[in-house]
Amino acid sequence: MSEADLVKSAVEARHRAYAPYSKFPVGAALLAKDGRVFTGCNVENASYGLTVCAERVALLKAVSEGASQFAALAVACGIGFCAPCGACRQVLAEFAPDLKVIMADGEGRVWRETTLAALLPESFGPKDLCP
Repeated sequence: MSEADLVKSAVEARHRAYAPYSKFPVGAALLAKDGRVFTGCNVENASYGLTVCAERVALLKAVSEGASQFAALAVACGIGFCAPCGACRQVLAEFAPDLKVIMADGEGRVWRETTLAALLPESFGPKDLCP
């Protein structure tokens, strides 16, 4: 799948966001190494702490469908770029510490690329747990 197609999937997912409180819809598209794409959107809750970000929705859907290896993630939001939040970075690092991350504007017209390792240096993961 091309980066443009992955960004397009994230933009489409953004339109399904439930963001009545923040008014900040976010969409994500996660490309598994087997070629499947899993999308997610942010789902807010009146109890703000229970809100789930688009990136985690996509990852949890993927894992629940048997995917556990990932190549790239596209995130679409707002006027400019936005990176995954710290919680999403940590959860993604559990499965794909070297994940390519594509951050796009809300319409998918412009984007920039980085890696999860660059966004979350020295992450905490399974290797850090005592045996």
